[in-house]
Amino acid sequence: MKLIVGLGNPGEKYAATRHNVGFWVIDRLAERWQIPVQQSKWKGLTGSGRVMGERVVLLKPMTYMNLSGESVRPACDWLKCDIGDLVVLYDDMDLPLGQLRLRKKGSSGGHRGMQSLIHHLETQEFKRIKIGIGRPETPMSVPDYVLSPFTREERPLIEDAVEKAAEAVHQWVVSTFDEAMNRFNRRGAG
Repeated sequence: MKLIVGLGNPGEKYAATRHNVGFWVIDRLAERWQIPVQQSKWKGLTGSGRVMGERVVLLKPMTYMNLSGESVRPACDWLKCDIGDLVVLYDDMDLPLGQLRLRKKGSSGGHRGMQSLIHHLETQEFKRIKIGIGRPETPMSVPDYVLSPFTREERPLIEDAVEKAAEAVHQWVVSTFDEAMNRFNRRGAG
């Protein structure tokens, strides 16, 4: 069983923002695997299905970003999910726009959604796929930036990154995370 979590904020107001790219990847996987993510459970929206014989559970926490752990921990507990079978997808300002970085563990890097997960899971030892959203070109607060939409020029890059992140998750499900890391951690890989 694999638990795949995309971080974001609920509601139309945030749907198109940089902070919601984790949700976008879950939506892409739901479409690809034909798994509706509509069931309300664990303070989130979830759906489950099978991919190449492997049970997968998709989860979008509806707690708002900074409280994501309040959704993910109950999901892990209910599913009896081994921490090695969890992957989290989220935005990262420290990566150039559209670049992916797959890691097996690590700190929050200041990302409040990840801080919440680390706190509630009581470990940093879980897989993550970071999706680069870059930094603002003009002075802007971090909250204003991550809650802003992508520009028309940025959209193709981020849509490509979302597609590659979904492909990386698929690679992990049908193969190994190491293979996904080898394939997608190279600049321009995919």
